[in-house]
Amino acid sequence: MKVPAAFGADPLECRFLCIEGDTMNRLVCSVLLLTFALSHAVLAARPNVVILFTDDQGTLDANCYGSTDLYTPHIDKLAASGVRFTQAYAHTVCCPARAMLMTGRHPHRSGVHFWTQGNMNAKDGINMALEEVTLAEALKPAGYRTALFGKWHLGAHRDFGPKKQGFDEFFGIRDGFIDNYNHYFLHGTGFHDLYEGTTPIEADGKYFPQMMVDRALTFIDENKDRPFFLYVPFNIPHYPEQALKQFEAKYADMKDEARRSYGAIVSTTDHYIGLIVDKLESLGLRENTIVIFMSDNGHSEETGNRIRVDNHKSGLPKDHFYGASGGGSTGKWIGQKGTFLEGGIRVPAIISYPAKLPKGQVRDQIITAMDWYPTVLELCGIEQTKDAPKLDGHSLLPVIKSADAKSPYGGVLHFQWGNRWAVRDGDWKLIGSDGNARATLHRLTDEEPEKTNHAKEQPEIVERLEAMHVAWAKEVEPKKSDSK
Repeated sequence: MKVPAAFGADPLECRFLCIEGDTMNRLVCSVLLLTFALSHAVLAARPNVVILFTDDQGTLDANCYGSTDLYTPHIDKLAASGVRFTQAYAHTVCCPARAMLMTGRHPHRSGVHFWTQGNMNAKDGINMALEEVTLAEALKPAGYRTALFGKWHLGAHRDFGPKKQGFDEFFGIRDGFIDNYNHYFLHGTGFHDLYEGTTPIEADGKYFPQMMVDRALTFIDENKDRPFFLYVPFNIPHYPEQALKQFEAKYADMKDEARRSYGAIVSTTDHYIGLIVDKLESLGLRENTIVIFMSDNGHSEETGNRIRVDNHKSGLPKDHFYGASGGGSTGKWIGQKGTFLEGGIRVPAIISYPAKLPKGQVRDQIITAMDWYPTVLELCGIEQTKDAPKLDGHSLLPVIKSADAKSPYGGVLHFQWGNRWAVRDGDWKLIGSDGNARATLHRLTDEEPEKTNHAKEQPEIVERLEAMHVAWAKEVEPKKSDSK
């Protein structure tokens, strides 16, 4: 008797056997058809997951966060349809924030402790360890189709990268930033950085944000009848601030030149977020799609970036400016990308899942980029395997459901990048380095938060926080890994 495999069977073949076969055949095929139907019903019930991760978007840089001089209707719409967080933390720069998001763990555990390898064709550098289980790798066994369109920045080596860590599709940049039209990394002498997997793509003159979002829209169309995980790590509003002309015109009357340039690229980013969310709505997928929005770090003050050499590989001339405008907004907070002050690590963050989560709510509890991983798994009804790496993030469902729920961190946060580190405990934050520089102690509840160094007057707090950092650093030190 021919018995089709339960999950590989053609349902039409099963129906034919149920009609034409003998009693045993009909019984077996009826069971198979029921199994087939149930398995597909389970898949259909799972929510889609879309993560929109922006690049260098500052602490308060959306209208819904109080920056009313910015035009961000699509981010604001996400906030109105979901939960907006006011104490969301990523990291001080791009690489560690992305490691947090992808693994649900402190970036040190995965070997992402300094700038990862940028040029795929260069000498081996730092790459995120392949032993790490990314969110894509956690979702794939549950039937999810996975894709990353945008910026990876966790190691460009061809033996590493998105397609080695759970993503079915990858189109974008393997390093940190590019000129959006010629697709060259611009620091140093430059190198081309636009790939389909590990295959270089030549598309001179085409605007990269549009290219990556076009791919995202196609992916949604192609997978509308099955659960999918779409990770869209934008390379904007990161410099060079090459905004769409329609948004440059919208800010033309703004007097602050830095804010004008920055506002235009933030609104460009918002525009592309809107295209993705609108596509979900047009296909009737929005209710059953978890949409997460977050930035990777604070706004950039890298305002001196210029081409420093003749014959740059991009073809751009010496002295060509490609830096940031420095136009981000932090409100009462100080700091920017590259610092452990609040303006460097506190970022906008929103989750919207209309079918299951509250709408138009604000939460003030501490959360981090590590928390999206366990939150998504819980919302999707997926349990970690017993041999999966330990997560440092926490499911945010208790916080999402109640403004009175306690933060899973109890007020304690740890950060490290290179030899610099920070530890926060409640209102106090100690910022130090592994060199000879003295640590500085800051209080978040000061009238002018973090501007005063309290280290001399509070030596006991300094000592206690230093001890907390040492213990944490020892605990997260990466074990033997496969990173290059």
